[in-house]
Amino acid sequence: MSQDVIPRRSDDTVRIPSRLRGAGGWLDDRFHGARGVRVLMRKVFPDHWSFMLGEIALWSFVILLLTGTWLALFFVPSMGDVVYHGSYAKLDGITMSQAYESTLRISFDIRGGLLIRQIHHWAADLFMVAITAHMLRVFFTGAYRKPREVNWLIGIVLFTLGMLEGLFGYSLPDDQLSGAGLRIFEGVLQGIPIVGTYLAFFLFGGPYPGTSIVPRMYIIHVLLIPGLILALVTAHLFIMFHQKHTQMPGKGNTEKNVTGQPFWPYFLLKGQAWFFFIFGALVVLATFAQINPIWLYGPYTPLAISSASQPDWYMGLLEGALRIMPAWEINFLGHTLSLSVLIPFAVPLGIIFTGAALWPFFEQWATGDKSEHHINDRPRNAPVRTGTGVAAICFYGILWAEGANDVIAYNFQIPLYTITWIARIAIIVVPIGAYFVTKRICLGLQRRDAELLTHGVEIGIIRQLPSGEFIEESRPLTDEERGVVDSKKVPAALPAPNQPDENGVPAPGSRGVKGWARGVANRAFTETVVPEAHGNGHGNGHAVEGGEHAAVGGGAGAARVESGPREEH
Repeated sequence: MSQDVIPRRSDDTVRIPSRLRGAGGWLDDRFHGARGVRVLMRKVFPDHWSFMLGEIALWSFVILLLTGTWLALFFVPSMGDVVYHGSYAKLDGITMSQAYESTLRISFDIRGGLLIRQIHHWAADLFMVAITAHMLRVFFTGAYRKPREVNWLIGIVLFTLGMLEGLFGYSLPDDQLSGAGLRIFEGVLQGIPIVGTYLAFFLFGGPYPGTSIVPRMYIIHVLLIPGLILALVTAHLFIMFHQKHTQMPGKGNTEKNVTGQPFWPYFLLKGQAWFFFIFGALVVLATFAQINPIWLYGPYTPLAISSASQPDWYMGLLEGALRIMPAWEINFLGHTLSLSVLIPFAVPLGIIFTGAALWPFFEQWATGDKSEHHINDRPRNAPVRTGTGVAAICFYGILWAEGANDVIAYNFQIPLYTITWIARIAIIVVPIGAYFVTKRICLGLQRRDAELLTHGVEIGIIRQLPSGEFIEESRPLTDEERGVVDSKKVPAALPAPNQPDENGVPAPGSRGVKGWARGVANRAFTETVVPEAHGNGHGNGHAVEGGEHAAVGGGAGAARVESGPREEH
């Protein structure tokens, strides 16, 4: 065997190649890091595809840093006027800002500039997609529960910073489309009571648009927000490393172990391959899928606006909220409050981000569950959580679609205000309906799991017994299947509101309106389906030939819905 090959030993130690042993010994003599590196190399990470979503966000951010650094070498963050005489003949002789002119020069005159620009923009969109998908995975599986609440909050802050970073980033070229978005942003700032005018004046350096906004956005975009994101990503990874990674339910997975692959060499090599795959996918997108062609929009002028102006997808929430809101204004103590701007800015973000930030603590309060969780839930086993998540997705999706109401109206030949009124009704009705439908689907899937635990898996073979009865054969669940299906843990029901304890005195937490609200929430969280008889997953209780067959049509249901105290599986 070559000395460069690093085999796994039975004692989980790592054999270091001789070429690295000398350098490693030199470093260890001075920094004493061998023990920490050894622990890192043997760190085990679960091997599940959904855990790679966070890595997509990580590597997208790395690609953003690399391409952004290259673009910063050529971009001129100035709003000073110049006359364009570059390669794009259609804009020759047009007066524009230096920011717009330098972006055109990057796109047409610098070799590889347009490719890098498009990689950067696609990487920004992928970064936000990956964060969204990663947070949805964490939410639906309950991976935010104790002790990971802080990492969940870091994820929410990262998403918020990503939105601001994207807004300032695509506003830097000073083209007509980004300028329109920046004008809306300035109006939203001015709509904030009391301090809004001062915030807008401070950011823009005077009346809109001024000459200071692009240089200031440039500093925020390339220094401030990336630094904050880098610090939070580092903290996120260190906390995850310290607390250990959650894992999916399965055979042999417990709250006290982690099953998977070691960091070296498996996870490290897989991460590197994943980086190059993501980078290659972004290159393909940047090559064949045009994005943000600023030369088609022209330089920004406050006097013009283009039709079908759409922001990047992650800002569609705010765009749709502005379009759906009626033109409401009130006068208070001589001041005008533009509710048509303030409410779309504050309410949707408040519902989604504030609700997401408080959810782990609300769930802990409602269930009384203060234990640590290292095994993820299956979404079906948490109907309230899953229903709430689907409702939030519908809420976000309706506002996102409403952000393109003019495009929808034009392509489908539907009056614009008809679409607006449909969205105003749907924003209330659809999330509520989605919650209850999703909850019933989850309970239905729990009934199916209960049938599997009690009767086993039908294998499609039908027999006729001497009595004339037709039965379908079934097989017991395998250990791997049972490890997944039988992983449900239901929190115990709390005492009912004002219910006296053994001393005849109601518990303090069950009194009053707060106790009633907690009781209602607890009953919702503990509603579940449990098997009538926890069988061996073999047969349907008919005791036909040793219980190996399931009669077609069956008999009584094998599961019931409960919301009271019960034992955990």
